[in-house]
This record gives sequence, structure tokens and C-alpha cells, in this order.
Amino acid sequence: MANLSQSHRILFFNTLGFMVCFACWTLNGVLVTFLNDRGIFEWSVVEIGWLLGIPILTGSIMRLPMGILTDKYGGKPVFSCLLILSSIPLFLLPFATSFWTFAILSFLFGMVGTSFAIGVGYTSIWYPKEWQGRALGIFGMGSSGAALTTFLAPTLLNNFTENDPENGWKWLPVIYGIALLATGIVFFIFTTNKKVEATSKTVKQLLQPLKSVRVWRFGLYYFLVFGSFVSFSQWLLPNFMNVYHTTLVTGGLFASFFSLPTGVIRAYGGFLSDRFGARKVMYWVLSSSVVLSFLLMFPKMEITTAGSGLLASKAGTVTKVSEDQIVVGDKTYAITKEDKEAKSSKILPSKKTWQEVVVQQNQQIQKKDLLAEGVTQIHFEANMWIYLALVILIGAAWGIGAAAVYKHIPDYFPNEVGVIGGMVGMLGGLGGFFGPIIFGYLLSFTGFWTSSWMFILIISLICLIWMHRVVVNLMKEKSPEFAKDMDRKS
Repeated sequence: MANLSQSHRILFFNTLGFMVCFACWTLNGVLVTFLNDRGIFEWSVVEIGWLLGIPILTGSIMRLPMGILTDKYGGKPVFSCLLILSSIPLFLLPFATSFWTFAILSFLFGMVGTSFAIGVGYTSIWYPKEWQGRALGIFGMGSSGAALTTFLAPTLLNNFTENDPENGWKWLPVIYGIALLATGIVFFIFTTNKKVEATSKTVKQLLQPLKSVRVWRFGLYYFLVFGSFVSFSQWLLPNFMNVYHTTLVTGGLFASFFSLPTGVIRAYGGFLSDRFGARKVMYWVLSSSVVLSFLLMFPKMEITTAGSGLLASKAGTVTKVSEDQIVVGDKTYAITKEDKEAKSSKILPSKKTWQEVVVQQNQQIQKKDLLAEGVTQIHFEANMWIYLALVILIGAAWGIGAAAVYKHIPDYFPNEVGVIGGMVGMLGGLGGFFGPIIFGYLLSFTGFWTSSWMFILIISLICLIWMHRVVVNLMKEKSPEFAKDMDRKS
């Protein structure tokens, strides 16, 4: 095992490369929106959706083959080539004049999304088991590159287009291309190659571990914690603008509040996984995801429904009808009036009830006839600051969970970290691709922006129940003493 100083150096450059790659991977989210809003390109809603999703899709489906290459040839040549070659389509992007050229170039530079599978395999091999959780957590901090793009790219675009509205935007992909190229050169010069010390395997042998159900279970966990992170990095901006009527800049800032802590806290997730075990951490993460998504799924709403009405206690003729009472024969019934001055709670749901007369003077009524119908109005403000706080908390939980998921992989598959990491990462990346699409259909069907959190609640429950069943079954199979080793076996 290499000394820790050399390992830390490799970790630094791995994290730097991943951060630059992740910033480029989310570039289209800002760039495409800007170009369409400014009328520089006139794309349909469907075309915009594809341009936003194509880089995410490429980076997801190609993680598995890039993980295989990392296991076979080592991280240095694979990561260096990825950084350098991915800069080329970014340099060409300013020359795109149609949807298809933009789409093809987006597909090519979307390869930077495979950097995670490469980095996981390359990082884990430099560290002993007791260090791998925190090392992979620190490496995962590179996902904070998404927040850098969300925060900085709109300002850069505004500055570049101030004097040249038509062509100023072209500087942004060039700058990103330069960052990739420079990082690739530095990575190649200052890192040392190392690969798994194992007999050479065919592609079929490398793919053999994918038959394990455990791999797909880890993939589902990552679909939740990482896929949801990528999805909401894009989804929160229109959410804040539509529900809370924020400006583009404010909504982007709030989305950054979600993205940045989620990426940075992965290092802490790795530390927790090393100290307490990945299983315990995942129990906490999945339980938190269930609770927080449940709290987030209640929409900002005002519901008017039937309340407690007023029934006649005996038959008779209505002799008087006013705002506050009804007289039937010698019987007077008090009417509850609407309190129009009542103030709604800013935090908790609030309710007010009143009654509306449905009979007329001189009307003949029977016992138990309805005199005044009840109305109940429930108002929920869904306070924006509480919503933002909950969003940041669930994002932090996902960041910790992302590190915990990858803590398992070197323990179970020490000689196939790249391919297994690539497979798990691919499933997580696909979550980031399909997430906004699913959220869009749910929004269209329900009319609730918070329907996305209903989906997250369901996935969180499935993950938690599945993991718990695995743990219970293992405890039944083994002796009580084996419970101490459950962190590694779950």
C-alpha cells in the first residue's frame, strides 16, 4: 500500500478532476435555458428537454464501460484521456447552428459524467479499507461542481452578452473546455498510475459480478441518493419560480443552497461510514429521506370543503333569515359567520369554518332539513424558508448516503471496483436523467409541484424496507455474534 501522502495527492487530483467534470456535466442546464430565453435558438419544449438530458444520459450509460477500462488499465490514462478528449466538443460548441449539432456535441461532452466511475476505482485502490469510506467521500465532494455552474454560469453569460448579445455566450463553453484541457494535462503530469493487482480478466469475467442481486440493491440506493440529487439540481429552480414566485437569480441561488452542501458533505458521509459502518449510516439516511420527503410532499394549498351544517330540530315555517340567525316557528338557530379578518399561520396548516344559509323566509321545512350548510377552509402556506431548510436537509442526507453506498463496493468487490462502481453509478445517473421526466409527468397529472416528493417517498420506503429485510434474514441465518460484522454483510 502506498504511503498516505502519495495517496492524498492522488485523491486531490481525482477530486479536482471530478469537480471540473461535474461542472461541465451540468452546463447545458444553464446554457440551453439562457439561449432559448434570449431567442438565440428557437427550440421547442421537447428539444430543450432532450438537450438538458442528453449529457446526463451519456454520462450514465457510459459509466460501466469506463469502469471496466479503469480496472484493466488504471485510472491515470483513462481519466487523463477523458478530460482532454471531452474538451474538444466544448471548443466546437460555439460553432453549433442547429439542434442536431448541439445535441451531438452535448452527447460527446456528456462523457465527463463517467468521471465518477473512473475516480472511484482509482481512489479506492490507493487506500486501506479503514480509509476508503472517507477517501471516497472526499472524492465525491467534486459533485459540488454542479453548484458552481448554477451559481456562476448565469453571471458569466450576462457579462459576456452585455456587449455582444448574439455571440457573447460562446465564451462560456470555451472557458469550460480550457478548464477540462488544463486539468487533464495537470492530471497526467502529477499523478501515478496504479491498477488492481489481479490476473487479467475478459470482459465477460469482469461483468460476472453484475449477476449479484446486491449490486442492483446498491444501484437502487444510488438511484435514490445520487439520482435525486442530480434531478432536483435541475428541478428546484422552476419549482421555486412557479410556487414561490422567486426571480431567476434568487431561484438559482436557492438551488445552489441545495447542490453545494449535498456535494461537500459526502466527505463527512465517508467518515461516518468508516466509523459506524455503512449499514448504520444507510439506515439513518433512508429513514431521514422517508421523513423529510413526507414533510415536503404537502403542497402550498387552499382547500374549501363541506363542514358542519345546521339541521332543523323540528318541522315548521321559516319566519326570519338574517346573517347571524334563522328563526323557525318559536325556535332560533344561531349561524356561524365567516371571519374574514382571521389570519393564517405562516408555518402550520390553519382552518376556519362558517355556515351559509340555504333556506328562505316563509319556507316550509321538515325535521332534520338542512338550514345552513357548513363550509371548512384549510389553508397551508408551505413557508418558503421552511421548505428551503427541509430541501437542504434531505440533500445533505443524500450526500452522506452517496458516500455510504460506495463504502460497500471495495469490501464486496475489491478486484472489480471500477466495473461495480460504474454499474452503480450508471443506475444513479439514470435516476438523474429520468427524474425530471418523471417529475414532469407527475406535475402534469396531479397539478402539484410537490408530487415529485411523493415519488421520492415511495422510492425511499422501498429502499428502506429492502435493506431491513436483508438485515433480518442475515441475522436469522447467523449467530448473534455475527451481528457485529453486519456492517460489512448488509
